[in-house]
Amino acid sequence: MPTQKQTDEPTSALTDLVIITGFSGAGKSTAMASFEDEGYFCVDNLPSEMIRSLVDLFMHKGSKVARAAVVSDVRGGTYFEGLAAMLDDLRASGVTHRVLFLEADEQTLLTRYKETRRRHPLAPTGSVTDGIERERNALAPLRGRADVVIDTTGLTAAMLRRKLADDLLPSQTPGRMAVTFQSFGFKYGPTRDPDLLLDVRFLPNPHYERDLRPLTGDDPRVVEFINRDGELDAFYEHVHPLFDYLLPQYLAEGKAHLVVAIGCTGGRHRSVAIAQHLAQRYGSEGEYLVEVAHRDVHRPA
Repeated sequence: MPTQKQTDEPTSALTDLVIITGFSGAGKSTAMASFEDEGYFCVDNLPSEMIRSLVDLFMHKGSKVARAAVVSDVRGGTYFEGLAAMLDDLRASGVTHRVLFLEADEQTLLTRYKETRRRHPLAPTGSVTDGIERERNALAPLRGRADVVIDTTGLTAAMLRRKLADDLLPSQTPGRMAVTFQSFGFKYGPTRDPDLLLDVRFLPNPHYERDLRPLTGDDPRVVEFINRDGELDAFYEHVHPLFDYLLPQYLAEGKAHLVVAIGCTGGRHRSVAIAQHLAQRYGSEGEYLVEVAHRDVHRPA
């Protein structure tokens, strides 16, 4: 019996294509670095017309690129206008891909631009606020096409990387869980997507002590005031057993990153002191990758 002629072409090696877009200052460079660290072939600031050509190259039978990530945003100028249509074309042609859209609130974007002293790509000679508004209009058609939308307001670069690891990347460090203890002030709005939240506004407030108000929860005098009647020690007597139980449970469940938010009124004193204490306690054990972040500690007293 004659054998069947083999006519199937070798399949493409490409298994994951991630297209990163969103607001300038929302963390696209950090996102691209995260994918690059995981072994993705990465291209920054790629005009939309060239994405299709790059995909065709990756889909070629001789390509050995299995995972790729490209950043396309308003820096592409008039070329960026075709990104929405290009995404529709990729879906229609059956190319497996994911779209990651990064955003942040206007105040966060303004603060980041102020810190870096960079001009906004859509307002090189105007205000950053004008550039953000123009960018918002340009990005509107793309947000609805995104597979994953991440609001980076209140996230440090390390926190964003860990969120990406949780949501989009395969874990390369099984057996260790990253834990972030984040302080914040309720008066400045809720924190973003915590796994656990502790409201510590019931503890004595150093804000009303004239000598302590300019200080932060890092200062031993502030900690001593919070614990003036043993209330902080009593709080820890309940919290330590809770976390001694919870953290191993989350670790056993395979959770890669746990965010514990601690909130007081202004985010300068009580929450800072407790976040520092918990980070020191659980960071010294070696089982967890511990980070402490203070969202509002630098706001005026």
